[in-house]
Amino acid sequence: MADDEESEEEEPAVELGDGPAVEGAPLARVASRLTWPQEKSKVLDKEGDATIRTPDGPRDLADVLSEVDTTYFDRRQTFVDEVEDVIGRGPVRTAE
Repeated sequence: MADDEESEEEEPAVELGDGPAVEGAPLARVASRLTWPQEKSKVLDKEGDATIRTPDGPRDLADVLSEVDTTYFDRRQTFVDEVEDVIGRGPVRTAE
């Protein structure tokens, strides 16, 4: 039982900073909530109202997917690549 008490008191593996919160969810988190393969229409039904983080600020996933020509994502990485082609790749901007 002492082991259980020790594990509860451990510090998190990654220390979080004191900076401002970033609006939206990481794209990887949204992608992980889905199963693959997936049609674009089903992604919109399930996660279209999600706000994702982008290098230029938060955007609704539905708006991003409206700019994606692909209608069928055969795997998770295809989805991520297609979305990143629209939103860009790089660090997410935080409020200053």
